[in-house]
Amino acid sequence: MPYLITGLDPAPYRPLFGADDAALSQRHVHRMIADSDGGFPCRVTLADAQKGAALLLLNHLSRTDNGPYRASHAIFVREDAREAAVYEAQVPPLMQRRVLSLRGFGDDGLMVDALLAQPGEADAGLRKLLDNPTIREVDVHTATRGCFLARARRT
Repeated sequence: MPYLITGLDPAPYRPLFGADDAALSQRHVHRMIADSDGGFPCRVTLADAQKGAALLLLNHLSRTDNGPYRASHAIFVREDAREAAVYEAQVPPLMQRRVLSLRGFGDDGLMVDALLAQPGEADAGLRKLLDNPTIREVDVHTATRGCFLARARRT
């Protein structure tokens, strides 16, 4: 089953890029500097930030409906992120080396099925879930911390 994964639109975050710490604090946003080459996945570029990169840690509403699965969680956005990454029928490298929670949702916003994908199993897991015709999209989360990474949609 073909699918499309896109990073988040950077436009809502641009006013925060380069803002001073006081302005960020008022919006409950934290600036962090990546202290390693892994562990800081940007939700716009869908790539791990490299050591020394500036990122914003902020809350993101990933499921926006008013149903029982409405969800928000902390995400990282690199301050130099300019455009959303697009992956067609393949998973971004940052998803290939993590244990993932894949959550399949139907048109009504309810979860239809879910599974855990071990490193290297994300593509197969997405295809398995999207083979179910009642699943419209799959939310990809890190299994360890539960953070939203991206959404895969059937194409």
